Amino acid sequence: MKITYIHHSAFLVETESAYLLFDYFQGKLPEFSEEKPLYVFASHRHPDHFSKVIFDLEEKHPNIHYILAFDIWSKRVPESCKEKTRFLNPGQVLDDGTLKVEGFKSTDEGVAFWCSVDGLGIYHAGDLNHWYWDGEAPEWNKNMTKAYREEIAKMHGRTADIAFLPLDPRLGEYFYLGIDDFVREVDAKLIFPMHFWGEYDVAERLKQLPCSAGYREKVMEIHEESESWEI
Repeated sequence: MKITYIHHSAFLVETESAYLLFDYFQGKLPEFSEEKPLYVFASHRHPDHFSKVIFDLEEKHPNIHYILAFDIWSKRVPESCKEKTRFLNPGQVLDDGTLKVEGFKSTDEGVAFWCSVDGLGIYHAGDLNHWYWDGEAPEWNKNMTKAYREEIAKMHGRTADIAFLPLDPRLGEYFYLGIDDFVREVDAKLIFPMHFWGEYDVAERLKQLPCSAGYREKVMEIHEESESWEI
């Protein structure tokens, strides 16, 4: 695989058979080979995860497929892209023979994606996270904890070759909870933080916490946009 960080929660993954572009709304994209299909994902309708600019890619890459969360209005899809677009619900599985993708219910909006391609497991959380906010009512945070843990428990025992997971510094001291819970359910070989609002040191902060002792070597540190890794 080749993995490229684009911006915020947007990553491009290139495998032997396909390109997977997640939650792109801005940033510089590398060149795509027309020999492989391009799958474009949008986990939900928030503007930091979905933009109509993704439909401009059809002009440059005709072998394109759009997989959009159920909460994105179909009227936002141009007529020229409608036949190439599928909407994904929580619990639904799409499989075209090259890519298999399963939806999980977000604790915010839309879905998370579990993708299987070329024998690889690739997980992109979207905004499925343990959103534990200082200042929220205790009951709200308690319900959030329950909802998040119940959803990721559905992935128990799976292996993700790469997992893109929110590590949001706006949560203050609770910024690490989503990843810390996730690794208790899923064997994630490599973890790429996302949704960190330009605070590139969040991975280092996580690695300094005692709770990360068992998985900190799996957490990738991102330093800049367009950074890429060959795995």
